[in-house]
Amino acid sequence: MYIDHADIKKPGDEERIWRYIDFAKFVGMLSTKTLHFARVDTLDDPFEGSFPKVNVRLRRENFKDKMPKREIRSLSDFYKEYLKHTFVNCWHINKDQSAAMWRLYIQSNEGIAIRSTFGRLKNSFTKSKSYEVYIGEIKYINYSKDVIPEGTLYPYFHKRRAFEHEHELRAVIQDFTRDKKGEIDWNKFPPKSGLNISVDLDTLIEKIVLAPNCPSWQKSVVKSILDNYELDKEVSRSILYVRDKRIVY
Repeated sequence: MYIDHADIKKPGDEERIWRYIDFAKFVGMLSTKTLHFARVDTLDDPFEGSFPKVNVRLRRENFKDKMPKREIRSLSDFYKEYLKHTFVNCWHINKDQSAAMWRLYIQSNEGIAIRSTFGRLKNSFTKSKSYEVYIGEIKYINYSKDVIPEGTLYPYFHKRRAFEHEHELRAVIQDFTRDKKGEIDWNKFPPKSGLNISVDLDTLIEKIVLAPNCPSWQKSVVKSILDNYELDKEVSRSILYVRDKRIVY
C-alpha cells in the first residue's frame, strides 16, 4: 500500500502523469493486473542508488556522536546492498504527452501511453498490502557538489541533471527476505527480474493514448482488450504529428 513520506516531494493529486510502454507490456499489465517494478541494479544508469561525493565526505563529522567510526566507514557498503533490494516503477510528469518520451521508450509504432494522475496512482495500490510503496518526484542534482539526506530511501529519489528531461515521478519498493527472528537475510535477494505489484487498474488508468504512427487496426484491438477486462476507458490516437486546423501561417 502507498505510504506518505513527509520528506519526499510529491505533486498534487490531480497532476497528470504518463507511462509509455510497448503493446506487449500493456497486454501483460492488463492480464496480470499488476505494475512492473524493476530491480535498481538492472537499470542502465550506474548512478542509481548512489550518494553525492560530499555526503560521503561529511559522514564522519555528521555521525560521530551517533555511531562508532567502524560503522560510519561501513555505511557505503550498507547502502550499496540496498541496490539489490530496491525496485522502481517510473512515470513522466507532464500536462501533455511528450514527443521525447515516445521516442525514448517506444520501440515500435504500436506503443501505448497510459494517462493517469498522481492521486490515481497512489490510490491504485490498495490491493498491495504486502508491500510499502513510496511515491515522489525525482530531484535532479550535481553529484560532485550537492548533498542529499542520509537514509536508505533518499538516493532513489535523486538523479543526475542529465536526466531532467524525464520529469520523473517514481514509485519505490524495498523488499527483503527475513529469517525466523525477523532479521534481514542479506544473502538472499529478491528476483532480479523485478516485482509485479497488484494494482486496481480501473483506478489507475484514466485514458489510453496510442502512438502517433500506430497501425489502423490498433485502436479497435485495444478497445476490445479493455472490454475483455471490463475496463471502460477512452482510447485515442496521438495527434502529435497530425497536420490540422491548429496550424496557421
